[in-house]
Amino acid sequence: MRATFVLGRIAGVRIGVHWSVLVIFTLIALGLAQSRLPDAYPGHPWPVYWVVGLATSVVFFASLLAHELAHATLARRNGIDVEDIVLWLLGGAARIKTEARTPGAELRIAGVGPLVSLLAGGFFALAAWLLDVASAPGLAVEAVTWLAAINIILAVFNAIPAAPLDGGRLLRAFLWWRTGDRARATAGATAAGRVFGWFLVVAGLYLFLGGGAVGGLWMALIGWFLVAAASAEGRQAQFQAVLAGIPVRHAMTPDPVTVPIGLTVGEFLAEPRYRYRHSAFPVAGDDGAPAGLVTVDAAKQVPDDRRGTVEVGAIMLPLSQVAVVAPDDPLADLLTRTDPGTEHPALVLEGGKLVGIVSPSDVNRTVNWLMRKAPPKWGGR
Repeated sequence: MRATFVLGRIAGVRIGVHWSVLVIFTLIALGLAQSRLPDAYPGHPWPVYWVVGLATSVVFFASLLAHELAHATLARRNGIDVEDIVLWLLGGAARIKTEARTPGAELRIAGVGPLVSLLAGGFFALAAWLLDVASAPGLAVEAVTWLAAINIILAVFNAIPAAPLDGGRLLRAFLWWRTGDRARATAGATAAGRVFGWFLVVAGLYLFLGGGAVGGLWMALIGWFLVAAASAEGRQAQFQAVLAGIPVRHAMTPDPVTVPIGLTVGEFLAEPRYRYRHSAFPVAGDDGAPAGLVTVDAAKQVPDDRRGTVEVGAIMLPLSQVAVVAPDDPLADLLTRTDPGTEHPALVLEGGKLVGIVSPSDVNRTVNWLMRKAPPKWGGR
């Protein structure tokens, strides 16, 4: 999940927002302004309800961010690099570059998120009580009460032992500690995630048929997401087990064709060597050093009448937004750092010099070859 736009950095971690956040933000604000707040305290002008509803939505997303920042901060304290945090439709996600090294580290990193949400819920509950005692406006009390309830619900829901929820990470840490096999533990946690996800799908459809259209569809959507995410996590864990001990250099394409940063988009699209089977190419700066990555699709989006003047440097992904690895880095680590598809490969640098490029399709090809050679065992140690 890549961010649509970046808000900035907090404690050194890049914070991004996916466009789908606007959907849930609007739904929360609409539900508060048009239903909960007017029902609890009628008689106020509609702009007042909307101001309170919007402000409450902002604070809710701040509490989601606090939840994910807790994961990211503890991960970094345990020696794990954090790529970024992205807020999206169903909450947030802290993307890490490597896995936890021990079950204990996994337990701490997973458990701190629900703990922060629970503490936030307690804080808002106390604040609501103090506001009520101080005879504060009813709308303020209601908004803070809602924040207390939603944070406690978030903590409880995330603690359910089913991947990819935090509780799934806790279950994986426990199984890892019991069996000593991280792959086997991941298989158990992802299986629990799929079972719980299908339960929510069936329950949501039942509610929908019983007349609860919005609630039922929302529950089914969450369930479907959990099933898909748990399945993807299971596949990724299987790939990591297969790729254990394999360095990047065994899958990369060495000495890739580069695009000069000053080349125009028209020249880039017309040059035969850039129309080969690849969909993305490294961009070389004026000094020859790697500067970023340009995709063919991004070039094709430039209007025809501007392709002769717009340079590749204006449409490329800068190096700071591209996955960068060394030839001897574990290939398995790339699974958590690159998006599916062939448009966002990783650049392989050695001593600041570009020596190769590796795409998700390269990783998949290596996995398929290794699995045909020796199918992975998931049944035991």
